[in-house]
Amino acid sequence: MVPVSSIIMMIVNALLGIAIPVFLAWWAVKKHQAKLSTILIGAGVFVVFALVLESLVHQVVLKGPHGAAIQGNTLYFALYGGLMAGLFEETGRFLAMKFLFKKEPTETKPGIAYGLGHGGMEMILIFGLSMISTLTMALMINLGQTDTLLSTVPAEAKDQLATQFEQLQASGAGTYLLGLWERFSAITLQVSLSVLVWAAARKGGKWAWLFPAAILLHALVDGVAVILSKSAGMVMVELVIMALAIAVVALAWLVARKAFRA
Repeated sequence: MVPVSSIIMMIVNALLGIAIPVFLAWWAVKKHQAKLSTILIGAGVFVVFALVLESLVHQVVLKGPHGAAIQGNTLYFALYGGLMAGLFEETGRFLAMKFLFKKEPTETKPGIAYGLGHGGMEMILIFGLSMISTLTMALMINLGQTDTLLSTVPAEAKDQLATQFEQLQASGAGTYLLGLWERFSAITLQVSLSVLVWAAARKGGKWAWLFPAAILLHALVDGVAVILSKSAGMVMVELVIMALAIAVVALAWLVARKAFRA
C-alpha cells in the first residue's frame, strides 16, 4: 500500500506543479506588464529544444556504441547529461532571444518573462503532469489493480514497472516534499539563466561571454545533481542545488544592474 500521506502530497504537488507556473505568468503579465507572447515563447522553446531535439540526441547517443559506457559511469553520465541540457536549453534560449525578441525593450523584464515560460513549462510537464501519472499509479496499487497495470505493458517492461510499484510503496511524504523543493530551485535557476542569456543576446559585446557561461552553469548544476544523487542523501542534494541556484541568482542580479541600468 502507498501511504495516505504520500498520496496527499502527490495531490498537492500535482496542483501546485500546474498552479504555480500559471500564477507566475499571470503575475508577470498583470502586475508587471510583461508580454504573454514572451512567456509562451519561453514555454515553446523548452518543449522544442529540451523535450524534442535533446531527446532525439539521447536516443542516438545512449543507444549507440558508447551508450552503455556513458550510462554505466556516474561521472561520464553527469558530464554528458549536464552538457546536453546546458547546450540545448541555452542555445534555444539564445536563438529565441536573438531573433524573436527584437521588439522587446532593452531591460531585464523580457529575460525574466522568458524564464517564467521556460521554467514554468518545465514544472508543468516534468513535475505537475508526471505527478498526476504517479498519483494514478499509487491509487491503482491501493485498489489492488497492480495486475491490471502489469498486463498493459510489454513483457520486457514488467520488471521495471514492478520496481516502480515497490518504490512508490516505500516512499514517504517527505520524498514528494523534496520534489516540490527541487522544482522551486529549478524555476529560480531557469529565470536567472534567462537573464544571463538575455544580456548576451541583447547587449552582445563584452556581455557575449554570458551565453557560454550559462551553458556551463546549467551543466554544472545538472551534473552535480547526478553525482550527489549517487553518494549523498536527497536533502543534501537539494541543499547543494539550492545553493547553486542562489549563486546564479546573485550573478543574474549583478548582470541585470550593470547591463540594463538606465
